[in-house]
Amino acid sequence: MSNIPKKLGKYEIVREIGRGNMGSVYLANDNFNHREVAVKVAHPRFFKDAHNAERNRKMLFNEASASSFIDHPNIVHIYDADVENDMFYLVMEYVANARTLAEFARPDKLLPINFVIELIYKISKALDHAHRRGVTHRDIKPSNLLLTKDKDVKVTDYGIALINREDYSQTQVDGVVIGTPAYMSPEQISTNTVTYATDVFSLGIVAYQLITGVNPFHGDNFQAIYKRINYEQQKPLSEYRSDLPEGIDIVVKKMLRKEVDQRYRTALDVAADLSVVVDVLTPTKGETGLQERFEIARGLAFFKEFEDAEIWEFLRSFEWKNVPRGTTIIKENEVDDGFFVLAKGVVGVTKNDMVIERIQEGNCFGEMGYVSGAKRSASITADSDVSMIRVNAQLIERASTECQNRFLKVFVKTLTGRLSETTTALVNQQLV
Repeated sequence: MSNIPKKLGKYEIVREIGRGNMGSVYLANDNFNHREVAVKVAHPRFFKDAHNAERNRKMLFNEASASSFIDHPNIVHIYDADVENDMFYLVMEYVANARTLAEFARPDKLLPINFVIELIYKISKALDHAHRRGVTHRDIKPSNLLLTKDKDVKVTDYGIALINREDYSQTQVDGVVIGTPAYMSPEQISTNTVTYATDVFSLGIVAYQLITGVNPFHGDNFQAIYKRINYEQQKPLSEYRSDLPEGIDIVVKKMLRKEVDQRYRTALDVAADLSVVVDVLTPTKGETGLQERFEIARGLAFFKEFEDAEIWEFLRSFEWKNVPRGTTIIKENEVDDGFFVLAKGVVGVTKNDMVIERIQEGNCFGEMGYVSGAKRSASITADSDVSMIRVNAQLIERASTECQNRFLKVFVKTLTGRLSETTTALVNQQLV
């Protein structure tokens, strides 16, 4: 602590709680927001020469930038990043008494198999959240996954994340090989184009190691790791243990497909298949479980013409949102290309601060804005706690052609019905 001031910015340093290659982490008090925080301070030696200083500065601020786009209970929150007296520091959520999953990635420290599957399920959901917001982690490994005292899991360290968003153009961290070789995908270790699928592959390695205690592509040097990741198949999980639930070997094997187009298309697809492997999975805080969502969707009129497999894909491809009563979902005169299927609850339609309609669960709203992309002609507010599925053009491109065609068929029927209702209402007004 002798080299660290008692205060950095508005944060009062309490004590050191961790130390790594890049820097030290301190417990601090944020008296302005009345909370404890963790402050990561980079080692000064990484900023002595100009080249390394610039790269390491990018890593710190890249982590802050990436985290500003994501907000998920299973991802560590980043609150602030700054420089003071040549000290680069990052302020993040303090996860008390947390341990990394690296502790449980050894043969003598393995966690119960169903609990491992639950952890991978939650991490998949967290990664899907980040991916949908244009952020690829690029360094998923056991030491970047925190197990909390409440047996929850949190993804941390977005320092080398790849941010692919239209509203983000800052220079990002780059280099010959970015990440941790033993947990890289074939395309990442070969310095080819990296997509969200690289996080799926890395998570597959983590899952394999948490189940067996062995990294499937371990090597004594970079060349050995490179060869195994690109050309060698991992041993089946069943060779290491006999207490595995049916289907988990298939899921992990698909996560570790070397060809991107044969891997899971999204991290949410991984979570969906894991929910089938284990019947009881704890949903992410504030979220409805995938199986429950499927049952809800299957009972809605909008999905009456969908096959079960198409409903599953619809739920995997599009965004399920839970919002509390009083939330404004659509604002009058704002541009929003979302189309919504109301799964639970009631919403009110207001124009010029007057309620003109209430929409019940099972119905849809937002179809005109979805078609035209024009400003919304009315506001939509949650009259109760609401669950809904949001569709927009960007998300629908992720669905298969069959799912898109089914959606468009039902959407056109819904739109036609709404236009017919509007026409009838206008005629009735004229007759009166």
